[in-house]
Amino acid sequence: MIRSALLVIALVPAPALAQAYQCRAPQQIELPPPPRPDGPRRDTPITGYTLAISWSPEFCRGGSAAKDPGNYQCNGSIGRFGFVLHGLWPESSPGKYPQWCSLSPRPSAADFRANLCMTPVPGLLEHEWAKHGSCMSKTPTAYFRTARAMWNAVRLPDADRLSRQQGLTAGDLRRAIVALNPRIPLAAVGLRTGNGWLREVHLCYDRKFAPAACTAAKFGPKNDVPLNIWRGL
Repeated sequence: MIRSALLVIALVPAPALAQAYQCRAPQQIELPPPPRPDGPRRDTPITGYTLAISWSPEFCRGGSAAKDPGNYQCNGSIGRFGFVLHGLWPESSPGKYPQWCSLSPRPSAADFRANLCMTPVPGLLEHEWAKHGSCMSKTPTAYFRTARAMWNAVRLPDADRLSRQQGLTAGDLRRAIVALNPRIPLAAVGLRTGNGWLREVHLCYDRKFAPAACTAAKFGPKNDVPLNIWRGL
C-alpha cells in the first residue's frame, strides 16, 4: 500500500526543499545517542497519518538551540531554514496512535546525510524513526523514503511574507497552503500554535495517504482566529 501511494505522490512536483536556504549536509555527522522512549510501546492499527511540519524561526526563537552544535536547524552551520519536517506520524483511532514499536535498526550515517536538509537535527531524525516510523516501516531508510516523498509532494507558502500581512488569521495561512496544493482540502490543514504564534502545520491523511479532514484536536485554531508568525529569517 505504501509503495503505490508513493508512486502517486512522486507525480506531484513541489519545491518543499526550497524552505532550506543553502542547506548542505556535512560529510561527517556525529551520531546521536540512542533515543529513550517517552511512553509505552503501542502497536495499534494505523488509520491515517499526520505530516508534521515545523516553522523553524519560532522553534529557534530565543537562541538556546543555536548553541547546540548538533542542532543544525538553529545554529546556522549548514544553512537557514523556514519550514522543516518534524516527522511523519501514523495515527490510530480513538487517538491512541502507534508508537515505539522498535528501537532498531538504528539509522545509518547515510540516512542522516540524505535527510538532514529535510529534518536538520540528527537526534530528531532518529527519534521520529523509533517513535513513529518503526510502527509503519521495517527500516529507517524505508521510513525516511516515505516521509521524504510526502514532504516533497507539498508546496509551502512564503510564511515570512505572510507574517507581514495585516490582520493575518489561521484561515489565511490555510488558504495559502491550499492554493499551492489544490488536492489538499482546507479541513486537512491543521495548525499548532503557542500564545497565538505559529509553531507547526499538521497535514492530515487517511490510511491510503490521501488528504483527509483533521480531527478537531489536530485542526487547531479556527479560521477566523488571529495568527502571528515569527520572521527570524
